[in-house]
Amino acid sequence: MEERTRSCLLRNRSALEQDIKTSYIMDHLISEEVLNLEDEQNVKVQATQKERAALLIDLILQKDNYAVISFYNALLNEGYKELAGLLQDGLPIISTSIKSSIDGLTPYVQTVLCEGGVPQRPVVFVDRPELLQTIRSELFNLEMEPGWITLCGMAGCGKSVLAAEALRNHRVISECFPGGVHWVAVGKQDRAGILVKLQNLCSRFNQGSQTYLNPPLNIEEARDRLRFFMTRKYPRSLLVLDDVWDNWVLKCFDVQCRVLITSRDRSISEAVAGNKFLILVQSGLSNDKGLEILARFVNLKVSCLPDEAHSIVQECKGSPLVVSLIGALLREFPNRWAYYLKQLQGKQFKRIRKSSSYDYEALDEAMAISIEVLEKDHREYYKDLSILKKDVKVPTKVLCILWEMDVEEVEDILQVFVNKSLLFCDRNKRSFRYYLHDLQLDFLTEQNHDQLMDLHVKMVHQYQKTYKNGFPSPDEDSIYWYSFLADHMAKANLKKELYSLMFSMDWIKAKTEVMGPAQLINDFVEHRHVLDEENSTVRENFQEFLSLKGHLLVQKPFPDIVQLGLCQPDSSEVYRQAKLKAVEKAQYGAVYLEWINKTTLQNSSSLVVQLHCDAVFHACFSHDGLKIASCGADKTLQIFKSETGEKLLEINAHDDEVLCCAFSPDDKLVVTCSSDTKVKIWNSITGRLIHTYREHEEQVNCCQFTHSQHNLMLVTCSNDTLVKTWDLKGSNCKNTLFGHMEPVNHCTFSPDDQYVASCSNDGTVKLWDARSGNEWKSIDVNEQCRVSDDDEEVLLKCCLWLSDGTQILAAAKSTLFIYDVSTGDMITELAISRYSNIQSCDISPTRPLLAVALSHNSVELWDMESQKRVADCSGHLSWVHCVQFSPEGSKLLSSSDDQTVRLCEINKVHSSSAVSLVQCMDAIFQQGDMFVLVSDNRKCLQLINGNTGNVMYQSNVQDSHICCCCLNQHTNLAAFGCGDGILKVGMKSAKFVLQNIGWKRQKFQKSLLVAIGLEKGVVKVLEFPSGKTIKTLTGHTNSVQRCQFTHHEQTLISSSDDATIRVWNWHTGACKVLEGHTERVKNFKLLRGSQLLSWSFDGTMKVWNFATGEMVKNFDCHDGAVLSCDVSPDGSKVVSASADKSAKIWSLRDSMPPIVLAGHNACVRSCRFTWDNEYLATGDDNGEIRIWRVKDGSLIHICPNDVEIKDSKHGGWVTDLRFSPNSKILVSIGGYIKWWDVNTGESLQTFYTNGTNLKSIHVSSDFKTFVTIDNIGILYILKMIN
Repeated sequence: MEERTRSCLLRNRSALEQDIKTSYIMDHLISEEVLNLEDEQNVKVQATQKERAALLIDLILQKDNYAVISFYNALLNEGYKELAGLLQDGLPIISTSIKSSIDGLTPYVQTVLCEGGVPQRPVVFVDRPELLQTIRSELFNLEMEPGWITLCGMAGCGKSVLAAEALRNHRVISECFPGGVHWVAVGKQDRAGILVKLQNLCSRFNQGSQTYLNPPLNIEEARDRLRFFMTRKYPRSLLVLDDVWDNWVLKCFDVQCRVLITSRDRSISEAVAGNKFLILVQSGLSNDKGLEILARFVNLKVSCLPDEAHSIVQECKGSPLVVSLIGALLREFPNRWAYYLKQLQGKQFKRIRKSSSYDYEALDEAMAISIEVLEKDHREYYKDLSILKKDVKVPTKVLCILWEMDVEEVEDILQVFVNKSLLFCDRNKRSFRYYLHDLQLDFLTEQNHDQLMDLHVKMVHQYQKTYKNGFPSPDEDSIYWYSFLADHMAKANLKKELYSLMFSMDWIKAKTEVMGPAQLINDFVEHRHVLDEENSTVRENFQEFLSLKGHLLVQKPFPDIVQLGLCQPDSSEVYRQAKLKAVEKAQYGAVYLEWINKTTLQNSSSLVVQLHCDAVFHACFSHDGLKIASCGADKTLQIFKSETGEKLLEINAHDDEVLCCAFSPDDKLVVTCSSDTKVKIWNSITGRLIHTYREHEEQVNCCQFTHSQHNLMLVTCSNDTLVKTWDLKGSNCKNTLFGHMEPVNHCTFSPDDQYVASCSNDGTVKLWDARSGNEWKSIDVNEQCRVSDDDEEVLLKCCLWLSDGTQILAAAKSTLFIYDVSTGDMITELAISRYSNIQSCDISPTRPLLAVALSHNSVELWDMESQKRVADCSGHLSWVHCVQFSPEGSKLLSSSDDQTVRLCEINKVHSSSAVSLVQCMDAIFQQGDMFVLVSDNRKCLQLINGNTGNVMYQSNVQDSHICCCCLNQHTNLAAFGCGDGILKVGMKSAKFVLQNIGWKRQKFQKSLLVAIGLEKGVVKVLEFPSGKTIKTLTGHTNSVQRCQFTHHEQTLISSSDDATIRVWNWHTGACKVLEGHTERVKNFKLLRGSQLLSWSFDGTMKVWNFATGEMVKNFDCHDGAVLSCDVSPDGSKVVSASADKSAKIWSLRDSMPPIVLAGHNACVRSCRFTWDNEYLATGDDNGEIRIWRVKDGSLIHICPNDVEIKDSKHGGWVTDLRFSPNSKILVSIGGYIKWWDVNTGESLQTFYTNGTNLKSIHVSSDFKTFVTIDNIGILYILKMIN
């Protein structure tokens, strides 16, 4: 040993002796032949932990440089990174003379493998140099380009150990995989399980980075994210997929990277494309290697083993697992060679797995013997492991709860099992995790099958005993309970406990906060039949809630799930539980809002069809609109009636998932394409197979016929990067279209069938001549949209021709791009969602309406002309893959992972694309009554009862768009009808009159004055309920943006984009013009007396006497437009907020210079004083709110404060602010609505609207009612829960 290395070890000896647990360290040292079993025994007999550590260090000091390296790696593996760091500077450099078994193993390699989750060597390890060299040679094939290496062999042959060992080589890691190694234990999984694996992998990649704030919501999104990480952040890294059972799993990880697979299926990689290499692992160890394992266990030379050793190896069939089990027994009982041979030859367990293709008898015998020699208590503990899940590593803490023991006691018991090869331990993390080999678990569950239910009951009861007052803390050791508690309850047949858990908002909150909604949705699906025995409606309530709100339940900070639950229908169990919790918490000052008018949103689904037993990837209408074809993961094609859902035809169409289907123009044929690389043409009436095309080499993603039956053609595209056209006259394709460099996701004919458009993962849209197959034009979306090399590549999911064929639309992630076909120039870019990705889109054939399927389970409708979202079609319970309009445009179908196809009536989508509100509104609150005045997209006014959300009255259609509206809050002409039919008119509120004269309340009506400002510059005064125009006021030359009645009954004030303000006597039509602004007037505010304050895009504020028309004061405020102003309640100050990123406080009573409020990094768009004149708030376009002290302009708080995770802050611009009367709470709007504690700057509540871009909010004087409209025209009347 080098002197500096020895000195370093001695210098840090005290710290090492104090902390390390020798039993785990010695396992590594023994496996790497630094220590032998005799050394281990000498250490174990020491009385205390410190004495054991001291002797271990003495032994290392007696050895060579390699011993210190091995000791250092063991410390890293066991989580002692700080102690390993003490030895870092003294580490020797291992020369090439070191023994071959550790050739190339360096601290660098050990660190890379540890961080990547690569399993450690087993307790006793024997080298298999020829096989390892073969694996490493194949790994070098991945040095320069991606590919797939499959390590194939029967269960128990040591595939995982060999894969891990092949990577313990400095040259392999440094030359081939400098980006690291990332190990994923896959096992037998469903789609939800694979999503969790992908989420965990993406989370590992994203650690220490803000690239992604939220986990991916579905497998496609996760795969795109994984592609970004593997190509941009971790290039030339290796992904190891251990124990893969199904080939569809590989598609989920198919991101053109370097992959090593272990599997029992040698054809597993046929489902994916790329370079492929196969390594077959013989079913057993050679006789010599088997003897070597036994020799190491008993600490003898191979030549000294008894004759029975050869027979034992033969009986073990060469299985490393079985040989290790027998070796562990012989280490403890070295004189039982003949006895264990006899036991193996007895074959008493022959009956257990007779149906298996693999000989498990030797394993069963070895397992039985190994369990038999355990102490009685240990046998019971080992039996408890029968209920573990395959491929799940269980933290020590879980077994501490199961056995009611301290960590040290549990680890001592488990170490006995590990030493006997009955259990495996993963020590990559601070907390150890234990697992059984699949074959061992199979043996245990078979042997204890009649006790499994009782064991699950025990697990559940121990959990309940430990966590009787709540749920586990959200740490890594507790994730097991969140993942598998429901499964334990179901298998224990504890139905009431399962109902209580799954139908609990507390559990929904706890689990989604730790793991997100995907796995919880899967729990409802998996345990559906049990839960439905209790109440299928409640199960649907919770599943629908998770599906529709899942995109919010992955945000940071985690949203208030009670508030989200309050937005569910009143009949929902989710709402009932949320309301109870909200009322309880409100008593202690918590803020919760009831959405009063949510019942006005209609369910748009007219038909829900479930014919598939797995995800539905695509659905399409026939051209006559009478039939629908659908296809999916169950490999079938279904055809059914569009009106009733009646099944017409079911075809077992392909050998793998069917990804797309389409009708021919005459509806007589239907085409399907699949992951099995085939394209098939079927008779849509009889189901007879007409053609099968096999020219694609990889999965075929899309297939489409021409629009016309004349010169009928078909186009397909595939992951093989090719687009192909077919004329259906022969068995071969007509043209192969070369040009894309990555998988092609979508293809479609132009409206006149002259061209084909295709889009690809290479970020391009290519336009081809349909007849010749020549490339006509290529549009590089990727090049135009990526700002820097660190940006994600633009992976195009779908492309669509607009109806006239002059424009083409392409969808990538959450954005739509529209291009001019003739020039290739981008016309517009439309950001669809801040939460999720676009899966599919379609354009209505009859109107400029776009349907978009999003990964957060919803379908949205967008108006192409206004580029605004006009509707949100909810209903699917999982990811939506496809949308398509009916031929006449009245219906929209969608297909989803929830196994359903849904049809929506376009004109019934809540406030709908037919009639939607616009963000022009006013509201009045009087003695418990509330009225909301809004305009809609038909140029009508609606008067809405704020207590019910129902439309009371509606005006006639106006001749110009309504830009603003207002109610006369000072003159309420109340008309009441009584039994004698006489109409009486008064100047009081309806409620006041009723209380004083005793008229029946249900018979009253109110007559209200309303003013509107129109786009063409006209102001009108209307009377409700008749809706008649009383007066039309002309004079403005541009759009009227604001109008307001004054306290004087006959005075109405309006401001316009023509830079003027007009003061009208609306009875006579006379007006005064307030001229002085040089640009558009942004807004105005009435002051005391006959004064008003106006502000403009010209950067000025002005104070006017509107009775005389004179300008009283002029403030040259800012270098940019003044976007907002507010006057302090005492009338002494005014604050201005500007596009120049500043705000200023001005005095209205003297000429003192303003107080400048600097610090915002974007346009300051809103401002508001508190009612006590002490503070004011400003909000900017970055979503940031600042609270200032008025007297000196000092900054008090920034909201959200630095403690919060700033997930897009306010979801957009902060456009309005309002304080409570006691100045303690602030409400703000932007992308959603938030309430803040003024004293602390902390968020009190967030209300997530369906749409975004809220413009203004109206608040009642008691700060209990809030009214606003989002950008898709949904009205929100919110009441604070007392």
